[in-house]
Amino acid sequence: MDPRPPLERQAKNAVDAYNASHKNQVKLEILPNDDVEGKVGGAIQTDTLPDILAGDVVRIPYWVQQGVFTDVTAQIDALDTDNLQKGHIDAGTIDGKKHTLPFVTDISVMVWNKDLYTEAGLDPEKGPTTVDEFLTQAKAVAGLNKSGVAGSYLAGQSGGALVFTLFPMLWASGQEVLNEDGTQANLATDEAKQVFDAYNQLAKLPNGLGAGSKEETGATWTAPFQEGNIGVMQYPYTAVTGLFDTVDFEIGVAGIPGLEGNQSTFLGGDALGISKSSKNVAQAWNFMHWLMSDEAQQEVFADNNDTASNLSVLENGYADADPRTLIANATIKDGRAPVAVNFNEAFNAAGSNWQLLVQDAVWADGSQIDSLNEQITATLGG
Repeated sequence: MDPRPPLERQAKNAVDAYNASHKNQVKLEILPNDDVEGKVGGAIQTDTLPDILAGDVVRIPYWVQQGVFTDVTAQIDALDTDNLQKGHIDAGTIDGKKHTLPFVTDISVMVWNKDLYTEAGLDPEKGPTTVDEFLTQAKAVAGLNKSGVAGSYLAGQSGGALVFTLFPMLWASGQEVLNEDGTQANLATDEAKQVFDAYNQLAKLPNGLGAGSKEETGATWTAPFQEGNIGVMQYPYTAVTGLFDTVDFEIGVAGIPGLEGNQSTFLGGDALGISKSSKNVAQAWNFMHWLMSDEAQQEVFADNNDTASNLSVLENGYADADPRTLIANATIKDGRAPVAVNFNEAFNAAGSNWQLLVQDAVWADGSQIDSLNEQITATLGG
């Protein structure tokens, strides 16, 4: 089994728990984070893929199209899929054939610094429930005029961080960011432009967006909040849980709101499938089937304060968890994972038209939004 380095801890927990209770054994090997595509591509050419392969959920559709995974439609259909988060299953489905299950679910949430909220005269127990409230609260923190402190933060040069943070605002506003087959972008709608305008207002405001937001490549995009310098922003929940007991300020957590309320989240993380090279399909499926069970999801994920993919465990398996974990878990039912074969090229690649669109919408006059949306569609294959 080969996962990515950012999820090594969760992968080790899963493999250790399985191996301790099964005669069938799983060997864990970690893919190099800076060359996942190269290693997978080489293994495809030499037919040496591992039995089980985990990958970033937004890259899964491309891998499925390239024939990386074994078709396990019959096995997945025999599961209680209504009790699983479906984003990672949908990502691995093409022409009705299913190839993947959820492995590690990483979600985006809205976080705020309660101490800064109190200083700004805001209610520290009430985070934003609409985009307008997000804007108002960020402006209030900006108005403190404290050195190094800003209302919010955005990773302006990281396509991956930008979809992780901004797409949920659009989904919560009732918008589809892509068409059903992932070949058309819908990022120039009136609703999308309203969301972008909120950030444009912050970009024009002194201390509205943290220093370096426009140039942020994603390498350090979570650091300003961690250092206590940001009022409110979207954040990966797997990262925020590690801050609860380590920072010297109180953190609030909520779902990411839309224009009129509602909430959503980006169902990120990794999906799991059996490679086309596997000579041990039955044994590999035994591990995947076990991992979907209530017992495994409880032991591997819930008991370690990680996000389970099993909805019944999400609802009932966190009795002793931090209350903020329960709030985060409640967003998963409203979460989405965008599915597009060329997603990486259209959104995550350095200098992508998506990055250019956000740069224009937030730090310029927005005059290029429509044309850049069309160029994103062209990259997607539409």
